[in-house]
Amino acid sequence: MTDKVIVTCALTGAQQGKEANPNLPEQPREIIEQALDAARAGAAIVHIHARDSRGKATADVAVFREIAEGIRAKSDVILNLTTGGAVAGLPLEERLRVLPELKPEIASFSIGSGSLLGRYDAAGRQWITDRFVPLVPSYTEMAAAARIFRDNGVRPELEIYGTSFLNNVWHLREAGVLEEPLLINLVMNIPGECIPWSPKNVLFFVESLPPNNRWVVTAIGGKVHFLSVALSVAMGGHVRVGMEDNVYIERGVLARSNAQIVEKAVGILHAVGREIASPAEARQILGLRAQV
Repeated sequence: MTDKVIVTCALTGAQQGKEANPNLPEQPREIIEQALDAARAGAAIVHIHARDSRGKATADVAVFREIAEGIRAKSDVILNLTTGGAVAGLPLEERLRVLPELKPEIASFSIGSGSLLGRYDAAGRQWITDRFVPLVPSYTEMAAAARIFRDNGVRPELEIYGTSFLNNVWHLREAGVLEEPLLINLVMNIPGECIPWSPKNVLFFVESLPPNNRWVVTAIGGKVHFLSVALSVAMGGHVRVGMEDNVYIERGVLARSNAQIVEKAVGILHAVGREIASPAEARQILGLRAQV
């Protein structure tokens, strides 16, 4: 267990938008502003998805560059750019272009073949949306993508959506294409896509990881979002919060901003006697290269 806790703020995501919360940032200026505010509130890392002018997920490097440069000009917060976007039908090759073009310190990397993605209407007992989302087509392409991360000096945040993804972490580690310490994101609580969030399930995943890792839990939904903060830190992990994962600050109350969510998470950490890591301290904990 490290002495200080890294707080990541996932600002936007690729799915829900202003229909879920009008304060969710979509356009570059909004994302930059909320990233800077989240950093001031205590986030050492900001996780970034880009949207086009219509609010749809995009892998357009120009949009990512505008966001990255706007944040870097005013803050030393660590940038974690997504290579996701499979949910929007974007091919892997297109999603990886941000790595050589922008060389972020961290970028997300979904290391599984794919998953079901749906929204379930419990009252009506039916799936409102229901489809399969391909992530990485093959082990060969997965290893090739990992080498692109390594060759560009970008630390992959390995996204674990289910138990089968654990095998892929071990496979890539044994193939020698991952730098250590490993950065792991345990994604939970998306119906049809991820294992439900619970203390028992978090424990199972953490105990199944390779050694020399730093892990965080993405707990989707307001019912578990802040519970996960307390549990993760008690178990020696780090913390991820933000509107990508939860648009509420409390039951039935929409968050005003990502910074408000970060402030609540930081308050929980302080209440249990833990200090938050600055961006510089987070770089040391994660073994990242020095920011240029």
